[in-house]
Amino acid sequence: MWRYISALRSRLSVVLLLALVAGIMALQAEEPQPDGSAAPRRRISPVNNAATTTQHINELAGDTAVINAARRARSIHYHDDNGRTVYVDTITGDEWIDSAAVIPVVKMKYPLLQSASIGVDIWDPVMRIFGQKYGLIGFQAQVNLHNRYLPAFEIGLGQAKNTPAGMNFSYTSPVSVWFKIGADYNFLYNSNPDYMLTVGARYGFSPFSYSLSDITIDQGYWQETQHPQIPSQRVTAGWYEISFGLRVKLWGPISTGWRFHYHGILHQSHTRYGDPWYIPGYGAFGRSITGSFSITYTLPLNFLRRTPVVEEQTTTEAQ
Repeated sequence: MWRYISALRSRLSVVLLLALVAGIMALQAEEPQPDGSAAPRRRISPVNNAATTTQHINELAGDTAVINAARRARSIHYHDDNGRTVYVDTITGDEWIDSAAVIPVVKMKYPLLQSASIGVDIWDPVMRIFGQKYGLIGFQAQVNLHNRYLPAFEIGLGQAKNTPAGMNFSYTSPVSVWFKIGADYNFLYNSNPDYMLTVGARYGFSPFSYSLSDITIDQGYWQETQHPQIPSQRVTAGWYEISFGLRVKLWGPISTGWRFHYHGILHQSHTRYGDPWYIPGYGAFGRSITGSFSITYTLPLNFLRRTPVVEEQTTTEAQ
C-alpha cells in the first residue's frame, strides 16, 4: 500500500511541477518589453476542414436574396406590361420575377394618336388695331401624341411699315413668309385633353427684304438737306423660341390658347446698312419677349379607343 501511495505522490509532484513551469512562462509572456509594450501572445491558427469551408454556403443555401443575386448575375432582364422586372436565365432560359425590383412605369392614359388640331394666331391682327406697326397673321398645325407630346408646324405672313418717332427715316418690309417647327409638352397629359398646360420649343426661319425711305439728312453749315434712299435689302434670319402656354376648351371642338415666347436670334444676314428693324414671325429686332393668342379647331383621332387603355400601376407588387 505504501508503494501505491509513494507512486501517486510522485505523479502529483510531476503535475505540480509542470503547472508551475506553465505559470512561469505565462508570467514571462505578460512582462513588458523594453519599449513598454507587452510581449505578443502566440497566435493559434484555426483548423480548416471540409465542414468549416462549406458551413457558410450551407447556412445561406436557402437565403432568397443570395439566390436572386446569383441568378441576376448570370441573367438578362426586361420590363413587362405591368412594369415588373422579368429576368431571363442565360443558362436555362427560365424567366422569373424579382418582386423587390419592381420599377414603376408611368402608363399613357390616352392612345398614341389622340387628336390633330389647326389654329390661327390673331395676336398680331389684334395688336395692330392698338397701334402695332408690324405683323400680319400665323397658322399652326399640331398632332397630339398620348395627350403628352405635341409636334407642331407653323407658317405665317409678316409685314412692317413704320416711321419711328423722333427718327429721320421710314422702314418698310413687304409681305414675307415665315416658318416655325418644334413641339410642346403637356404637363396635364393624364387629365382632360380639353385643358393643357404646356412648355414648348421652336426653330423659326424667314427670308424677307426691307428698305429705308424718306431719309432726311440736314447739313447745318451749308444749310442743305439731303434725301438719300436705301434700296431693298434681301436677308434671312433664324431664331430659337421657348414658350409657355395654356389652352382651354370654349365649346365643341373649338378652343383658345395663350402663349408667351422668349426668343433670340441664332443667325441672320448682315448688310452694309445694319440690322433690320423687323423680322417676320419674330417681331421687332431686339425684343426678347412676345406672345400669341390662337383659336384652334381640334379633330379627334381616337375613334376606336376613347377610354383609358391602361390603368396606372402600383409601385410595388406582392410576391
